[in-house]
Amino acid sequence: MYPEEITAPIREDLVGAGFQELRSPEQVDEVLNQGGTTLCVINSVCGCAARNARPAAKLSVQMAEKQPNNLVTVFAGVDAEAVAQARKYTLPYPSSSPSIALFKEGKLVHFLERHHIEGNTAEAIADNLAAAYNEFC
Repeated sequence: MYPEEITAPIREDLVGAGFQELRSPEQVDEVLNQGGTTLCVINSVCGCAARNARPAAKLSVQMAEKQPNNLVTVFAGVDAEAVAQARKYTLPYPSSSPSIALFKEGKLVHFLERHHIEGNTAEAIADNLAAAYNEFC
């Protein structure tokens, strides 16, 4: 686990933008099974999360015509049980952090793995997510 002094500002980056933090498997199940569409960011302390994933997730909901019903995040390396539960919903994809998943009615409909995030700009990732929202939301 990472120290709180490192993770607190990273958590706040998404929570301050309207993302609900899920810290238990039960919270993950509750949100993903309530219906509608849910964007889930599997957050990380790595550089590509700070440079690309979190900015892209925030930008995507600002720029898209359609919006997911729920914006949530789990934190890899911190809330292990919540992340493990979220990753059950992203199967058959292997564990990847950061990553960004879009669910519709609890089913995975769009997924960006780490290799889709690193090396891309936040704007390009946000465009990809906005297109997914327009298709599925």
